[in-house]
This record gives sequence, structure tokens and C-alpha cells, in this order.
Amino acid sequence: MTEKLTPEELIEKLLKEKTSLQLDVRKNMAESFVMMKETLFEIAKSISQNAATFDKRINVSYKEKSEFEAELTIAEDLLVFYMQTNVYIFDQSHQVWQNSYVKNNEGNAYCGSISIYNFLSDSFTYNRINDAGYLIARIFVNHEKHYFVEGKRQLGFLYNDFANAVLDKKAITEIINSAIIYTLSFNLFVPPFDNIKEVSVSAMEEETSRMQMQTGKRLGFRFSADNDKVK
Repeated sequence: MTEKLTPEELIEKLLKEKTSLQLDVRKNMAESFVMMKETLFEIAKSISQNAATFDKRINVSYKEKSEFEAELTIAEDLLVFYMQTNVYIFDQSHQVWQNSYVKNNEGNAYCGSISIYNFLSDSFTYNRINDAGYLIARIFVNHEKHYFVEGKRQLGFLYNDFANAVLDKKAITEIINSAIIYTLSFNLFVPPFDNIKEVSVSAMEEETSRMQMQTGKRLGFRFSADNDKVK
């Protein structure tokens, strides 16, 4: 028969088994995001130099917004990389629980995450606050720096070896490049006519040459052409 723990003993047990593990996850996330920001800077510099050889009009830039956020602008697209400060565990219905790596040690399921969003760069340049951005990938990292990625197309199936894959500089570079390729592969669609057939006088005066209409690319988890479900 298992000995019943006192409240004090239970608190100590939880701190040892859960809180310390979560602190390890947060440490790994912070280190990984620093590496990601360094890699984004390097990739932006490389793409900018290459683009200048065939078209100097193409804008490629990197900007560190904060400890938790960084931006990569490539022509008409802006990718936002955002690190969550919290540590999560997956719902029991999530497919990660089918992995023996997690089945054998529930602690491996505690993860931090980095989300990648795509916006039109003009949305920020012209302060179009009604424009839509889309989540294109989430990177999950645990206390052992093992990782996997949820996303669409190559972002969803190339990076799912949670039991063995470690989030190092090589992996981060590959993920960023995949996100860039995925983003640049899709075009801006004309907004539906009925969505913009009316505009107020105040909006027209305030915006002058631009209307307050919602603009967004067919991206992220709303690709009807992908014929698959959101993860």
C-alpha cells in the first residue's frame, strides 16, 4: 500500500518532479530562441546579399523586437517568431502521446513553444491594423532539447522525430528556410468584392490612398487547397 503523503511532502514532490523540469524546459527555450535570433540575422544577411546580385529593390531585413520576439522581412512578407514564456503539456488526445519517447516518460511531454506567424510587410509599414496574419508553424522543445514541429506541408512532416531530433543550429536553420520557402510559395489574393464594396467617409479621409480593408495571404491553417485538417 502506498504511503499517503502529507501536504508538505506532496508539495516537495511536485516541486522536484514538475517545477524543476519546467525550469529546465524554459532554460532550453531561452537558449534556443537566442540561437534562432542569431540564425535569423545570418540568413537575412545572406539572402539580402544574394538578392542584391539580381534585384536591388528586394528588401530583406531582420529586426529583434524583444527578448521574446523577432521579425524577418522578405520582400512583401514578414515572418514573426514569437517565444511563449509558459511551459505546456499536451492534451491526452494529442498524437505526441503515441510516441514511446513520451509513453515511457511523461516528463518528456512538457514543452515550451516558438510560434511562426506570417503577415504582409505592408500591414506593418502602413499600420493596417485590420490585416490578417496566420500561424504557419509551432516548434515544441522539451527539457532534453528534443523538438518537433506542427505546421503545414514541409513544416509538418519534415520535423517530427521527437524521440531523437535535437534543436541545434542546423535544425533551426532548416526550419527557418522551410518557413521562408513555404511563405514565398503563396501569393496575395484579391479580397472578395463584397468585403470591400462599402467604405466610410471617415475611413476614406483618414486612409487617403488606402482603404481600411482586411488583407491577407491564403496562408497558415486555412489553406483550403491543402485538403487536410488543422493540427
